[in-house]
Order: sequence, then structure tokens, then C-alpha cells
Amino acid sequence: MASANKNIYFIVIANPPNGYIEAGEICFIDKDLYEDWKKGNDTERLPLVPMGRALHTDIDVLLLKPLSLRSAELLLALETNIERLFALNDPKTLKTLEDASNLSLDSRVYVEYNGKWLKGVIRHIGNIKSCSFVEPITGVFFGVELQGEDTGEGQNNGSYLYKAYFTCPENSGIFAPFTRIKPMDHKPSAPALPTQSSPSMTSSEPLNVGDRVTFFGDKNAHHGMVMAIKDSPDGKMVLISTDKDEKGKQGGEMTVPLDCVIKEELLNKDETEKIDTSQSPDMGGVPDSEEISVGSLVQFIVGIKISYGIVRWIGYLPDYPEKSALLEVEDGSGVSDGTYKGKQYFKCPPQSGLFVKLSICRPDDRFSAAKEKEFNGNSDGAFVYVEEENIPPIRTEDVSKRLIGQMKGIQGHCNSCYMDSALFSVFSCSSVLDSLLFKSTEDQTIQSILLKGIVNPLRKHGFVPESSVMNLRKQLQNRERCPTYTTDEKDPEEFLSLIMQEILSLDPPLKLCTPSGSGHKEQSCYYYQIFMDYNHHLVLPTVQQLLEHSFFSNSLKLAEVPACLILTMPRSGKSFKMFPKIIPSIELDITGLLADGPQPCVLCGQLANEECAECFRDTLFSDTGFKYFCLKCSTQVHSHKHRRCHKTRSLHLPQGFSYSQSSGSDSRTPPREKLELFAVLCIETSHYVSFVKYGPRDTDWIFFDSMADRVGESNGYNIPEVRVCPEVGQYLHMSLAQLANQVPREMEGVAKRLFCDGYMYLYQSKSMSLYR
Repeated sequence: MASANKNIYFIVIANPPNGYIEAGEICFIDKDLYEDWKKGNDTERLPLVPMGRALHTDIDVLLLKPLSLRSAELLLALETNIERLFALNDPKTLKTLEDASNLSLDSRVYVEYNGKWLKGVIRHIGNIKSCSFVEPITGVFFGVELQGEDTGEGQNNGSYLYKAYFTCPENSGIFAPFTRIKPMDHKPSAPALPTQSSPSMTSSEPLNVGDRVTFFGDKNAHHGMVMAIKDSPDGKMVLISTDKDEKGKQGGEMTVPLDCVIKEELLNKDETEKIDTSQSPDMGGVPDSEEISVGSLVQFIVGIKISYGIVRWIGYLPDYPEKSALLEVEDGSGVSDGTYKGKQYFKCPPQSGLFVKLSICRPDDRFSAAKEKEFNGNSDGAFVYVEEENIPPIRTEDVSKRLIGQMKGIQGHCNSCYMDSALFSVFSCSSVLDSLLFKSTEDQTIQSILLKGIVNPLRKHGFVPESSVMNLRKQLQNRERCPTYTTDEKDPEEFLSLIMQEILSLDPPLKLCTPSGSGHKEQSCYYYQIFMDYNHHLVLPTVQQLLEHSFFSNSLKLAEVPACLILTMPRSGKSFKMFPKIIPSIELDITGLLADGPQPCVLCGQLANEECAECFRDTLFSDTGFKYFCLKCSTQVHSHKHRRCHKTRSLHLPQGFSYSQSSGSDSRTPPREKLELFAVLCIETSHYVSFVKYGPRDTDWIFFDSMADRVGESNGYNIPEVRVCPEVGQYLHMSLAQLANQVPREMEGVAKRLFCDGYMYLYQSKSMSLYR
């Protein structure tokens, strides 16, 4: 144990690019070495030793999650890396991990074996194999002696691999990891809650066999008689013989949690006989008051647990004299969809609605100090999270703890990936289009939804539920902008243009012009679609080359430096791609694309006097860029027999520059204007994902998929995911020849999608965005 305490432990949460370590592996580092590494602070890669290996390997800290010694030991007892990752991402399993950390010898527990939960007592907690020098710790298991009616239902007598860890009768011992152990006094993490109130909330009278009760088994209230009350791993359960339903069908026997059951005599008591909980300091309840109304966020107590919800309906239920409230509960621990005795009072998701006495509710004290959050509802009654506080983009150092993992980013739903990816790309780590969120506008509803329902929650909590995006889609549809915004897939540029231009009336960030003898003819736009003529030599192009060729083919220039430049790649529809790979240009040099900017000579670098459009395709000078020359270099270049027929165009002299009469040129080197790439949207088989560059290093890339996984079928939900993808950096450093030889399906991680499926590239000017 002394050796174990000398180390710090981590679990790998995403596959590193080197391929030697897998997500789910547990690694360690000596504490002294870790302190030295922190003091050095010259790299983001931590030298760790994976369990079971003798040599260390360097792993990016963004791919790591720290573990306590106890958690590392408990997780090591799980057989596969996938099981460990699931345990970290599943709230219920994390709760089990917490419970297991507090167990001690002689604790009464349930242990799962062959699909059954058996009763027993813990007789051993620890390793069941010895540690080695390479492995300072091994998995911690629980040795359980089965008792009572479950004696003899186990697998051993307390021995493992011929070593005795405790003694018990034959076939009455079980060794199990924490995922198969539950404390016998375990309270359900998400209990099914009562309709009016549970016995623990209304009366100290015990529930007995033979009592008449009302309970919720599915969506509606049922009635019956108690047949038995039993313990289970999830708390006390009640076996009920049910009455006939409204259609005369006999319900049979049902087992439901005790907290779902209430004596009918309590429901039928006269109001004056009820216990007054409105003044109870433990309940914190308030009488029917102006403080609580439909839409209020409230808290209430069920058993010993505080629960939270939003009020969806207030009124009187049949055969119940006290005013009631229908709550859509926050943790999904309800018992209905808003139906009571066959009548729909409000439509909410199944197992989310809960009827309670209004008097036991009080305002949610989580927000009493500062009302920075609210829960509003859309037309379907789904939760729409609202974050009032304005949050800046996520900083580089906060990305790992705020954004990485499953259920991160923006949750996808019903063909929303184009919108999810666009919003995540624009707002997660950049502020270049934040003027959309704060400019004065007539359509404050959509602006408020965008700011408070999507951008602020994304930046503060790293997650936006699908209901918030659906709320935005419904607003777009309700305004008859497009009748299919809640169902159909769109193009991201169509969505961004709609928001920027038609709804929020943002000044177009991009101003183009066509240079001519009579001056510049200007046009404004919100994004630029790259069109290519087929008379080009490009095979593996960069974004820089594509933009320059498109400008050249269409005789375009930039009238000014844009704060934000949104480019869509040349393709025909969603399937045909003009190029199998496109290399992202991390920096986009737009100096040569500016109509009135000072231009450097492509040969000597001094201030240029002339532009030659016909030299554009001549790779003798450079593979990229418009061809600008000073007078001296232009004379030399165009003295060649192949260029004597070229026609040059004189450049406009920028203010502040003057040509020397003696030399014919200005000795100063003109400054270069560059834009930074901050996001890329990609499309493959009609599904959009995005890459975001969140920091200054080449490896600072994250990948976002709003529909990375799914739980359930038609009634299920999508699981969004954000993962780090530092492997992108290694490909960006490759030569063109190396990249050309890369087989897409063999590229590491998700890099293939960035290079092969790029659809929209977003660039920003850090200097110009300050003035927008």
C-alpha cells in the first residue's frame, strides 16, 4: 500500500494518436515526478506508466481524468476498458462507485450473480491477486457470504485460486466488482415518486398488508390492495393486487416502489384532517401563493430526498379536495406523462410528470440568491434551459473539464446536425460573431433563445439539450421563414445566413469588389461559395489555393479585411466532391486578395507597382498567390518571350506610401494580413460534424458530433460527444507527398473526416473582430 500511495492515478478517456494506449486504461505517475512535471510546465504531455507495463508513455493531459486511489482500485476490478469508460459516463454506475467506496466489512449488501440479486454480508474487501513491481495496485473485489434463503446459491467457499480470503459454507461465497454490489439500505437514485404525496410525507401511519392503496404503475392512477411489502436492492417494494380498470380489465398483481403508493384513506380524508405541511420547516412548503404559479421552478421533498421540477398545471384533481400541482420533474423520476385517471392535464415526456400537493412546493432555493438560471417550456412542455448570465467563449485551459466527453456539446434531434454543428463551431470557443447576440434587433425572441438558451449554457456547462435547439427551430418555423425547420435537414450556410441576415440583420462581414478602370463595384455577403473552373492544375489543394483560384476565375477582390470569413468548398450537392482531400490552411493569407491594400513584390518583397493576372498560373514564382511586381522585377519577368504579351495593371497606391523617384519603389515591406482558422464543418452521408481549434498549438483540436450515439429507438434520445483529436496536428505537418499517400480509412482517429469531408471553413481576424 505504501507503494500505491506514492503514485497519482489517471484513466485514459480517449484514444491517444500513438495507438499504444487505449481509452479505458488506468495509468499512474510517481507523485514526486508529477510535481517536477508541474513545475517545468513546458509540455501538456504527462509521462505515465500504464497498468501492466514497465515503460512509461507520454499522454496529452486532455485525454486523462484523475482518479483517487480507491476509485482506481475499484475500476481495475472491471474486466474491460469499455466497462470502465461506461462506469465513468453513467451517473447510476458512478453513484454505485461512491456507495462501494463507503462499504466496510460486515456490511449487509445485495450481490448480483447469474442475473439474480442475492442477500449477503461482506467478508472481504481487497485484491484477490498479489501486486507486482509493475502493478502497484490491482483491482479491489468484494467477497460476500450469502445468507438466509440465498445460502448455497453462490460459487465458492470464500476461496479464490486455492487461497482462502474468508470462510463460509460451500457455494455460499461470491467475489464481485463494485458494479455488482448494492448496500442493503440503498435508496434508489431516481425513485418513482407519488402522485399526491407518499406516506412518509403525509403520515407516520405504516403501510400494512390489506390496506387499500392508490398508485401509478404506468401513466395513470391504479387502485388495489397491499399483498406484501418486501426489501429489494432499490428499496422497499409493495406487491399489490389491482382492481379492474375503467374498461373492466383485471390488472392482476403489480410490484411498485413504496414511494409510489399512498393509502386511499389518506386521499379521502377531509381537508381539516390533513396534516398541515405548509408551515413545516423540514418541508419548506408554502401555501397557495403568488410565489408559485405555472412555470415556477420549485423544490419538494419525497422521503428524505429533495427533488426539483417546474410547475406545468395547478388545480383540483377529481376526488381530491386540496389544490394540486403537476410538476415536470428535473431528474426524470416522475410516474406519468401528465395524465391522471385517463385525463391529460399537460403533455410531458413519459415518467416525467408528477402530481403533488401544491402546499408542499416551495421556490427552488438553488436560484434564490441570484436568478441566473430559469427553466422555461416550449410548446411541447419539454425543458428549455435558460442561462441569464452572459458567458465568454470557453478558454483553452477549460476545454478539457467543460467540453470533453459524452453528453457534451449540443444534443441532436430530428435532422438537426447541420444546426448543431454550425452553432457549436461559431460560439463554443470563438467570439467573432458575438455581435449577433447583443446587437439591437426587432426580433428579440430568437436572439434571446440563441443567447440564453444555447450559447450561454454551452459556454458555461458544456451542454445544450435538444429541446433548446428545437425551441429555436420552432421559432424559425412559426415565423413562416421555412415550414420544415423542425423536421428537415438544411445546409449550415442557409441557416447562418437566415440568422445573420433576415432575422438579426447583422452587417455582412464579407465585402467583395470587382476591380475595374472606373473604380470598385462592391457587393456584400455573409459567406463565400468557392467556385472552380476546370482549367486548373490542383490535385491536393489547400484552402488558400482554392480561394485564390476562385477569386481569380471570378475577377474578385476583398474590399476590406473581414472579421469573419465563412467559406464553403466546391462540390455538387452533398455527395459529389471535386477533390478527394482538401488541406486546411491554418492561416489564410489574404494580403494578395485585398483590392486596395499595399502589396509586396513576389520576387523582392518590396512595395509592388503592378499586378499581372496572366502570371497567376505561372508556378515559377509561387504555387499560390496573385502575382504583384515592383517596376524593376516586372520589367525583368516580362522580358521573357513567353510573357511579353502579358498586360499588367497598375496598383492603387495606399495612403502613407510613396514611390521614390530615384528608385521607383518604396523601400518598406508591406504588412501581411492573415486570418485564423477556428472551425471546420464536415459532411458525410448527409450528416454534419465539426472540428474546432480551441488553442494555439497544432494539436489543439476537438471533434463534435451531436448524434455520436443513441439510447433507445423512436422514443430514445441522441448522445452528443466532444472528443479531443490531437492527431490532426501530425497530419497538418506532413508534406503534400505524404498526405497524398495517406489512405483515408487508415488515418488515425477522426482526421480522415477533416481532410476528406471538409464542407465549410470558418476564419476570423482577431484584430478586426474588435471593431465589429
